[in-house]
Amino acid sequence: MTMQHKILLVDDEADILEFLSYNLKKEGYTVFTANNGKEAVAIAKKENPHLIILDVMMPDMDGIETCREIRELPGLKDVMIAFLTARNEDYSQIAGFEVGADDYINKPIKPRVLISRIKALLRRSASSTSIDTNKAEMGGIKIDRERYLVMKDDVEYNLPKKEFELLDLLASKPGKVFTREVILDKVWGGDVVVGDRTIDVHIRKLREKLGEDFIKTVKGIGYKFEF
Repeated sequence: MTMQHKILLVDDEADILEFLSYNLKKEGYTVFTANNGKEAVAIAKKENPHLIILDVMMPDMDGIETCREIRELPGLKDVMIAFLTARNEDYSQIAGFEVGADDYINKPIKPRVLISRIKALLRRSASSTSIDTNKAEMGGIKIDRERYLVMKDDVEYNLPKKEFELLDLLASKPGKVFTREVILDKVWGGDVVVGDRTIDVHIRKLREKLGEDFIKTVKGIGYKFEF
């Protein structure tokens, strides 16, 4: 139920805060607002929201830096964060995903569309927190982390170690876009020098085995798992 969900809105424009807050409260959400990054970090620490909607362009401390600080807080490293922005440049989105953003919402946005996006984000949050630490099942794919085994349609796949780790990373947060930099760091390690082509080859092999529908390419940014 939406009554239990707490949402923190962060924007330096008062009219946008008022508009968003009004529409979210109408849906039964508990809403907190902040008009700058430092205030947002303080409220997030105190209230532990389920979702943070964060404007990118703010004076003093922009959304990118605010997101980075929030992600460094142990109790908030898994909170859903969506950037609200009128900017569609690739570099802005790449920077946001690199510091841990889960999604982008472009403004202006119609209230009905906004509510739909928020519900989808909260569903993603619920599905990722309910995943068993050793086993996960999503969209007909079962991942057994203890045995390094993947099953789809009753067929078992003994994936090579890096293929398994890549799939496990993407599936750990369905719908979340993982940048190439994050994938290289998490799967291959920061001290191992591999090229972008390495990721592409492993993605292609996973698609050949599991089908084309689960791993989506986000052009210029990275990959995400959907089911």
